[in-house]
Amino acid sequence: MPEESIVDRVHDGVHSINPLNKNTSTSSRAPNLTAYKVGTAVSWIVLVITSLVYDFSAPREGRHARRTIWGQNSHNHTPFAMNAVITSLYWLALYIMQCGYTWYLYKGTDEYVTAAVNVGGHFIVHNLLIFGFLHLWCRSHFWLALLLIVINFFNLSAAYFRHPTTPRVIHIATVSGPLAWNFVALFWVGAAAVHAHNLPARIVANIFIWSILGYGLLFLVVFKDYTMGIELSILMAAIGVSQFLTKVIAFQWIFAFVIMGLLFVLSIAVAMPGVIGQDPFKRGEIVNEDRERAPLLDEE
Repeated sequence: MPEESIVDRVHDGVHSINPLNKNTSTSSRAPNLTAYKVGTAVSWIVLVITSLVYDFSAPREGRHARRTIWGQNSHNHTPFAMNAVITSLYWLALYIMQCGYTWYLYKGTDEYVTAAVNVGGHFIVHNLLIFGFLHLWCRSHFWLALLLIVINFFNLSAAYFRHPTTPRVIHIATVSGPLAWNFVALFWVGAAAVHAHNLPARIVANIFIWSILGYGLLFLVVFKDYTMGIELSILMAAIGVSQFLTKVIAFQWIFAFVIMGLLFVLSIAVAMPGVIGQDPFKRGEIVNEDRERAPLLDEE
């Protein structure tokens, strides 16, 4: 066999098993589709079970203080602490949508299966990182937990910018929904890590919270992605409610509700042209490879 053929075959083999490669056809994804199915199912089930267990019971082993997910949130009530009910409902909705994403790997059309595979590697990495984060967070290893959140932020950001035309149902479940929470979690976990309970820390938090508005505006203006705006507004509501119920006389909950309102109204404004069928940039659709790096589309 010629040397060039051997090199080509080795390259193709490595390409087929790399979970972060971009696949554009059924033939290119066929060798590792089973791996994506198994990896997605196993990592998702492990994450869901872990989050449910630690919602109601604290880990039994570990040298540091051990608490439930929301017990830790209450005990370390920083200016970025979130309301347990709102945030739990947010993640419940994501988990349900992720079931639909998994369905596309088995029963979707060829275009949707390819789109699901394209973000599959990032989604599996996300599940594993959040699994590790939950163990560290509930055992009060805040700096290590923050490290995993930072790594996951880059992982999900890469998924967003590498696959901006993913169909909306897949996009929300595996990319924008987790990414919006992960960005807010940078402040949530970071505040716990530095023990932000005194007045100077709260003043700094009053400034940093506006970066969430800026982050949402980035996606609304540049990508016209109203899903990010709505998701961030929900998480701002979680912060606002938590801060209001804890400290009525404070700026943080006022700022959180203002940011929530701005993001929600602007998201609706961005979404409406697509809803009434007059948006020249239809976002969230499968497009050909030549337009693959265009901004996220509005409608499927």
